Amino acid sequence: MDNIVNNQEHRKIPVIDKIGYGSGNFSVGVSMQVVGAYLVFYCTAILGIPGSLVGLAVSLSIVWDAVTDPLMGYFSDITRSKTFGRRHLYLLIGGIGIALTNFFLWNIDASLPDHIKFTFIFIDILAVKTFMTIFTTPYTALGAELSNDYNERTTIQGIKTIFFLLGLSLVSVIGMYIFFQPTHEYPVGQLNPKAYNHMGLFSSIIVVIFALICYLSTKKYIPLLNQPEIKSDNRLWILNLVASFKSIFSNSTFRYVAFTYMFTNISSALLSNIGLHVFTYTFLLSSQQIAVIVGIQLLVSILSQPAWTIISKKLDKKPAMNLGLFICIAASFIFLIMVLLKDFIKGSAGYFIPFAAIGGFGTGGLFTLPLSMIADIIDQDELKTGKRSEGTYYGCLTLLYKFTQSITLLLIGFLLDIVNFDASLLVQSEGTVVILGLILGIGSILSFAAAFMSLAGYKLNREKVEQIQMQIMEVKKAKSMNI
Repeated sequence: MDNIVNNQEHRKIPVIDKIGYGSGNFSVGVSMQVVGAYLVFYCTAILGIPGSLVGLAVSLSIVWDAVTDPLMGYFSDITRSKTFGRRHLYLLIGGIGIALTNFFLWNIDASLPDHIKFTFIFIDILAVKTFMTIFTTPYTALGAELSNDYNERTTIQGIKTIFFLLGLSLVSVIGMYIFFQPTHEYPVGQLNPKAYNHMGLFSSIIVVIFALICYLSTKKYIPLLNQPEIKSDNRLWILNLVASFKSIFSNSTFRYVAFTYMFTNISSALLSNIGLHVFTYTFLLSSQQIAVIVGIQLLVSILSQPAWTIISKKLDKKPAMNLGLFICIAASFIFLIMVLLKDFIKGSAGYFIPFAAIGGFGTGGLFTLPLSMIADIIDQDELKTGKRSEGTYYGCLTLLYKFTQSITLLLIGFLLDIVNFDASLLVQSEGTVVILGLILGIGSILSFAAAFMSLAGYKLNREKVEQIQMQIMEVKKAKSMNI
């Protein structure tokens, strides 16, 4: 702890500890992507469950996930433990729980009746989502506590984003390339049931390893961060919980960022859950070609993190966020054009490189900046209320976007049935493949445009945040002098 700059004005932490903290997001990226990228395809094309049932199961699981996020954040905020602090016990429970439930998710017998397979999927995905919440919400809150420096927060989130994108890459690129190799029995590798079994085991092991790295790297900060200022009356916890949620959602500054984050994640939900359908059936790409495209996009996102840190320092966070949204809209238009020209480019991954590179750079900023902005909003709230509620704030943030994701996924499930997607066919009808591509392209454009409009009302900048922090320090100094 001696090498930690621990003053309330500009608390910074060593780079090695930022990396240790950020490594936990590798577990988050792996667990989210293995479910987000493959589950709908696995259920429809491998298990043969109707798309509407799959959409219903996944949608309900996300509603459950959304509701439990702010609850987990609140309980994390009021947790008291000399050994584990407010956050660290949940890192252990969540990491181990994700690994176990994720393993069982990818080992369901395809020969079972549909209603049995649906029941297993529904119960297991609820369990996976629950343990994700137990890990992710306290983990995200921990990142906001590590530093109160305006630009340092963006750096922490940038490193955290790099690990998240590496987790996505491991699943989407390396996983696709290794586990879904074509065989004589399965020329289309992503239709091989055994590949999903192996991927489930591998991803579960990775989740546990990096959750433990994060826990051990940040454990020394527990004495510094375990500072809940107000003791909670257990008999009144429901009233306190409701009051906390009401205060957060009445904060207009929070709503501007939260709705922006929510809308950008609609595009992520579309790409994650029908992207594999579109690349496989609309553009007739192999698993290796898909891995190359996704790999370029994620690699550019990773490499863009230092650039977004610099852009944020030069322009400030809101203008940088707007720039990221404009770039993503441009990438979505490129993708839409490729859908319209699919007959000329199908089977060739090279045409997708400009889309992947431009989209990767744009989304790089959208991963990092909103979470850094929420940390600033928490400062604003602390000045007003006298307490910090990182867990509850980040829980409420995910509540909003996950509700939207659940609606999006429910619609995707029904749309797969409406457009007559047939898992038994290697080649889908012309109308089916075109509509799937248009849904992804147009839906992404609309989601990014809505995010841009939502962010218009956000007013915080570096100067205002630093003024808020100075006022907080003055209040704390006055309290300490009165003690």
